[in-house]
Amino acid sequence: MSVFSGLSRPMKAAGVALIGIAIVAAVIGGISALSGGDGANQAGPSGTSTQPGTSGGTSTPPTTSSPSSPPPSTSPSPTPPAPTSPPPGQPTSPAPGRPGGDQQASNKWVTLRVFNNSTIKGLAARAADDFRGGGWNVIDVSNYSQGIIPETKAYYRPGTDEEAAAKQLAQEFGFKAEPRFPGIENASPGVIVIVTNNYQSGHKG
Repeated sequence: MSVFSGLSRPMKAAGVALIGIAIVAAVIGGISALSGGDGANQAGPSGTSTQPGTSGGTSTPPTTSSPSSPPPSTSPSPTPPAPTSPPPGQPTSPAPGRPGGDQQASNKWVTLRVFNNSTIKGLAARAADDFRGGGWNVIDVSNYSQGIIPETKAYYRPGTDEEAAAKQLAQEFGFKAEPRFPGIENASPGVIVIVTNNYQSGHKG
């Protein structure tokens, strides 16, 4: 039974025309769908056209450093020179006022003059040998005949190097040390030792 059964002829004609229009519209729509599927120049989401191999949106060029701005200098700071040590064999300076670093040894450079005031011949020479054996600097050996000295003593000029030297010598050899008396005040520089009968040869205190 046909869908157009029971319809008048004019109605049948109108129905056929509508079916034909629908078929034409469907064909046109299918063609449009097929022709628009390549998407070669479709608009992107923002309405701008995209090209193959590019992303949608604007590309940002890579940042490059300016050729006129050189990199900061990285040169190392100068290194201070290493402390230098004295050359091999170079002597070191002793402490001030202490030649050789030994105060007692420093007194022994002071000159000694040894005089005999005894009845023992050659006593001054024996005493001088004892002093030299102890490292002292004896430069004169003679006799003292200007008076009688009661005991062996070392005489010095106060306030000079002779004072410390005379006291040290007297301590080492067991006699006394005193300032020079008037009879020898103006004698040559140096400690004056006048030995008498009480001198004990070779004695060291």
